[in-house]
Order: sequence, then C-alpha cells, then structure tokens
Amino acid sequence: MDEIDKQIIKLTQDGISLVHAPFAEIAAKLGLSEEDVINRLIIMYKEGVIRRFGASIGHRAIGITANAMCTWNVPDDRVEEVGAIMSGFPEVTHCYERPRYPDWPYNLFTMVHSYTKEDCINVAKQVSKATNITDYRLLFSEREFKKTGVRL
Repeated sequence: MDEIDKQIIKLTQDGISLVHAPFAEIAAKLGLSEEDVINRLIIMYKEGVIRRFGASIGHRAIGITANAMCTWNVPDDRVEEVGAIMSGFPEVTHCYERPRYPDWPYNLFTMVHSYTKEDCINVAKQVSKATNITDYRLLFSEREFKKTGVRL
C-alpha cells in the first residue's frame, strides 16, 4: 500500500458523496483518473487491505427510532424454516441463530426497526402468527452507540 492508497482510504472511510460519480470526485482531489481510483480500490480489496465496501442508512436520522431485538424460542428442527419466514419480513433487518443457555431458552434473534414501539410489537405479533412461534421476548434499544470502522 503506497501513499496514494492511504489517501484513497482516508477520502472514503467516512463515506463517499451521493453523486453520480463519487470516485471521479475523489480522483480529482488526488490528480488521478476515476479508473485509477476504482482499480486501486479493487486491488486493495483483493489483497485484503479493504474487507468490504458497503452502504448504511442512519435510521435514526430518518425517523426510525424504535428498535427491538426479538428473541424467539424456536424448536431446533424448525430453525431454518422459521428463520426464512422471519427474515422475509421487510421490518426484520437481522436474523441470527444463537445458542440456548440454561436461563435463556431463546435461540433465534431478529432485529426489527420501525417508527414506534407499537409498530415493533405489531410486527412481532405478525411474525409470531406467520411462524406459529408464541414464546418470544422483545428487547427495545434505549440508545445507540457510535458506529465507526477502522480509521487510518
């Protein structure tokens, strides 16, 4: 990784502009062509310098402030089937199987984002009805911690 690669990372690590050609904008700042920037990013990805290039939406900034982790007690032989149904709901953004514990019987976890707690509760009821899983708990987020990636 040379100094130009480091500059590309610094210019992209906090997000890219929402414009038609964001890499052309970065290229102009570095005196490169858009193709050079894209090719360098591809090489850094292939070499493992960059693990992923993704997009995320600040859901709180657009008014989605009710977030509930729904924990479900799903029979082990139904986890795949039920997980597929649960993850098909548009309000469910994450769906994970986790181990059970003696004092915590829940093995499937879904994250639901909505505008109100009541909406989250209603989504959980719909998911429960669609899967016939009635043993669940809702854990609502109280605050969001700052999310950042690795910085140079």
